[in-house]
Amino acid sequence: MATIDRQTATLALALAHALAAAERGLPVFPLSATKLPALRSPHRGESPPVHCRGACGLPGHGVHDATTDPAAVRALFAAAPRATGYGIACGRAPHRLIGVDLDIDTTGGNDSVAALQQLAFQHLFTIPPTVTVLTPSGGRHLWLTGPADISVPNSAGRLAPGIDIRGTGGYLVGPGSVTTHGMYRFAPGTAGLVPAPCPRALLRLLTPPTHPPRPSGHPARGRQGQGLIQFVLAAHEGQRNTRLFWAACRAYEHGFGDELADALTDAAVRTGLTEHEARAAIASAARLTSGRPGRG
Repeated sequence: MATIDRQTATLALALAHALAAAERGLPVFPLSATKLPALRSPHRGESPPVHCRGACGLPGHGVHDATTDPAAVRALFAAAPRATGYGIACGRAPHRLIGVDLDIDTTGGNDSVAALQQLAFQHLFTIPPTVTVLTPSGGRHLWLTGPADISVPNSAGRLAPGIDIRGTGGYLVGPGSVTTHGMYRFAPGTAGLVPAPCPRALLRLLTPPTHPPRPSGHPARGRQGQGLIQFVLAAHEGQRNTRLFWAACRAYEHGFGDELADALTDAAVRTGLTEHEARAAIASAARLTSGRPGRG
């Protein structure tokens, strides 16, 4: 009886926290103590495997069950009596949450917090004050928001060891959730904050690079753009900044500088310039040729 009472109390607490998150516009769904979805798939055992994302209308599709509707949240938890926590779907409106998961590695010596600070120093951005969740293992989750037109992919250790990113299709364990290792909690002073916008420089690091120029609908522009990119890629040490500046000037003079800016930046980085140096050179070319600030 005591076990049942504890289970009921844990479920009620998880539901209360999930409803509070949903009220803030965060889509939620129930999790088990292992941090996995608490509802089993309605398609388990089917052959061939069914790749359904909830189109069947039944619960049990993990992050695809996530909702902000209080009645739907209650129904999900009623169907998951062993739930001990809740997940928050990332990449979904209205916040389009991006989770920066900073793990603590006590054995390998990796310092994810220091690694993020180093990235911020190298790429000239700062992490603004934002919602921060402390994990039972000693790590932390930083909540940031992304723009509507950019989909941030999930990744593990791509930025640096110990830094995982939760983006579209991923989820974060919500504060107040109880797992086999302990409870997730708001860091002091951050519970009342609104998730801060992701800095642009960090957002560029989180999204896949676009090496080729975007199609302009003009074949000559496409060919000329590829030629300018190859011109930058052929630069040797001592020529890199000059070649990039010249190529950017030509692109802006012919009216497709903005379209080619990302591809020129990628090409310059591949030759050894930093992203900041490349974008500064392109911005200078934009100002020189058109009398307006470049993207940067």
